[in-house]
Amino acid sequence: MRSLKLLLLASAAGLLVVSAAAAADLPTKKTPPVAEKPNCYATFWSWLDSTAADCPLSVAGITVYGTIDVGGGYETHATKFNNSYSNGVSELINKNSGDAKWQWVPNGLSQSNIGVKIKEQVAPNWYIVGDANFGFDPYSFDAANGPQSLLDNNLQTNYLAQSANGDSSRAGQWDNTRAYLGVSNPSYGTLTFGRQYTFSNDLSSTYDPFGGAYAFSLIGTSGTVEQGTGMTETARYNTSFKYVYNNNGFRAGAIAQVGGWEQGNGAKDAFQLDLGGDWNGFSIDAVYAYAEDAVKLSTFNGATKGPLTNTALGNDDLKATLANVNAGIIAAKYKWDKLTLFSGYEYAQLSTPSDLAGIFGPNWNKSGTSMPSGDGQAFTFNDGYIGIVQPNAYVKPDIQQVVWIGAKYAILSNLDAAVGYYYEWQNNYTAVGPGGTLADQGYTYLNTGNPAACGPSMTTGASQAGYSTTAVANANHSSCAGYQEAISGMLDWRPVKRVDVYGGVMYSEFTGGFANASNSKGFAAANTNNTAFTGGVRVAF
Repeated sequence: MRSLKLLLLASAAGLLVVSAAAAADLPTKKTPPVAEKPNCYATFWSWLDSTAADCPLSVAGITVYGTIDVGGGYETHATKFNNSYSNGVSELINKNSGDAKWQWVPNGLSQSNIGVKIKEQVAPNWYIVGDANFGFDPYSFDAANGPQSLLDNNLQTNYLAQSANGDSSRAGQWDNTRAYLGVSNPSYGTLTFGRQYTFSNDLSSTYDPFGGAYAFSLIGTSGTVEQGTGMTETARYNTSFKYVYNNNGFRAGAIAQVGGWEQGNGAKDAFQLDLGGDWNGFSIDAVYAYAEDAVKLSTFNGATKGPLTNTALGNDDLKATLANVNAGIIAAKYKWDKLTLFSGYEYAQLSTPSDLAGIFGPNWNKSGTSMPSGDGQAFTFNDGYIGIVQPNAYVKPDIQQVVWIGAKYAILSNLDAAVGYYYEWQNNYTAVGPGGTLADQGYTYLNTGNPAACGPSMTTGASQAGYSTTAVANANHSSCAGYQEAISGMLDWRPVKRVDVYGGVMYSEFTGGFANASNSKGFAAANTNNTAFTGGVRVAF
């Protein structure tokens, strides 16, 4: 027994010696533990220095998010602030651009907004997705509402006394930005239904050097250009199906409107197609857009009677102009190291609307100088705004074209510089002279209110404070040929990840039909250029 104990002790001692020798050959440095992810909610500063993706305000797949964008600026020819207008002010030269002014400038970099989105897995690789977003003015917290900005100025006869205004697909709805729900799969794509951006609207955030910023981009500040393909209310479809396929750098998509004006859409029917891809830093997308009987709302400029007859107008009646739209856009960018280059081109044709007889009635189908019983039927557009449909403005098609180029450079990891140039032009699509007639598809009306056709000087019209009775060349009517252009530069500094401190300048000018300030009496705009300096702070959450 004693011999057995000695044998076991000797064996144990041998194992200890062998283990010690083996241990001596192993690395002595221990593998460091995996660093814990910092708690982005530890302090307010740590939260500010995180991104919304890294530190979302989420519970059970539901995320609350948004931005607040406030600032100020100086313009050489400014428009008055309007808290309903999405942009607040107009940095782009406009017919109601007046004297130089310092003023508050909201939403210079992007629309202030708050939203709720979801992404919840319901099966392997299948997700329920949705998003609802509301845009507002950060100073008054009023909803972004283009038609209301028109009503604010509907009784004002002097353009220079008007505040900033313009039609928009945002009309004060709780979901004025978007509201949709759908399903998504990485292999099969995403299908959604609801109020959604069109593909042309999507392009502005991707292929514009300023991301569609109101204060620095012609594309951003004018929803008509590129986003709305000629008619700003078609930048969003209120009731639509949208399908997007994106895999291995290739993408394709289609969006189709369901319903018409009665469902709050900006057209009776509309659809868009998109095709694009990414390869070695290069991205490109091409979009085709069609809209039938798309609407543009505008003011009656204080008129109490309709321009064609003595039809009485209510204070809440807006002017509605219809068109069929065919448009194509191609946009591209290339990223090389710290530099990204941008470019794009749009061609949009606005032509005779499809349903003239349905709008004006069967009796408006005569020859000669027959006129409708009124200025057109009143319809409800854009979720509740009354528009009096005007006779066909596009006897000759209006061809609108836009080209832009730009660049963005990362000076530091948190400091970007951007520049851009935009040029928009249109043809002469007027077919009107004093006492002349318009005729298209058998529908005619006497049009005596318009001035002479587009020539070097105005032959009819009356003076108005601030405007000349001698119009600049080809500015007699908004349907005359002309152009507008803008050139911009901006610096964007991010001291922490959720905060942008930005500043820049945009110079813009227009001429010809773009500089016309009155569709009926030929007033030329008082000012034809503007330089807008803007600075601000944007906080994302």
